Amino acid sequence: MKPFQKNKSLAEFSTFGIGGAAHFFTEIETIEDLQEVLQYCHQHKLPFHILGKGSNSLFHDEGFDGLVILNKIQFCEMTGAEIYVGAGYSFSLLGIKTARKGLSGLEFASGIPASVGGAIFMNAGAGGPETCDALQEVTFIDEKGDKTIFAREDLDFSYRYSSFHKMRGVIAAARFVLTPSATARQKQLEIVAYRTKTQPYNEHSCGCIFRNPEGKSAGALIEKCGLKNAQIGGAKVSSLHANFIINTARASAKDVLDLAKYVKKSVKEQTGIELEMELRTIPKKYE
Repeated sequence: MKPFQKNKSLAEFSTFGIGGAAHFFTEIETIEDLQEVLQYCHQHKLPFHILGKGSNSLFHDEGFDGLVILNKIQFCEMTGAEIYVGAGYSFSLLGIKTARKGLSGLEFASGIPASVGGAIFMNAGAGGPETCDALQEVTFIDEKGDKTIFAREDLDFSYRYSSFHKMRGVIAAARFVLTPSATARQKQLEIVAYRTKTQPYNEHSCGCIFRNPEGKSAGALIEKCGLKNAQIGGAKVSSLHANFIINTARASAKDVLDLAKYVKKSVKEQTGIELEMELRTIPKKYE
């Protein structure tokens, strides 16, 4: 096992560009590496946090008092319409790669800046399709380092939720089964074009801050309440898509959370609708 790095800044591993330092930090490239590290954490009672693309995580301004594990399990094996892929692989790249092969089912992944593991954990989706739709099985390493392979039917998924929210451990790999389609590539290109036009991809953000209330758009509600461009410190509601908060310059995690709280309160007062956070906030220390 490689020696852990100390006091590693987490801002560089977050698409927000926000976060203090991890007390310990390491990178893993294989499932065996991951098992070894988790066994060590269990034996030494060391809290850990798994990190993929950092696209839905807001780290504490004081960092993380434990071990942050950067998941770089990035293999991708394609056999016909079956894909076996490491959890550290880019979900967006997987959507592009499979569409280029004329396979349908993950076109929506294009432009979602997540890892495969993060997409499964949050059951990422867009415009209807969700990650779980094409999922066949998931390789999971529990907190003791033991490996289990879960079949799709043994897992629960719903809007931005998976069974893994209640499990202590790490998603290591997954198997997807897609459908041959002559239009997959065109559909994927259209999705990327639409996202580029309607979302602030050139800004430091972590995607949508709030979940969409049933039958409604959180972004539309926030815009209707006149909250585009609302700003606290370095955190600002995007002028392009109101459900995005962007880091304009040296925003702190506190700035982001204060702005999200203000938006939530304003929407509740004006519409009666209670928005729920989709963004995951990572505390300084797990209880």
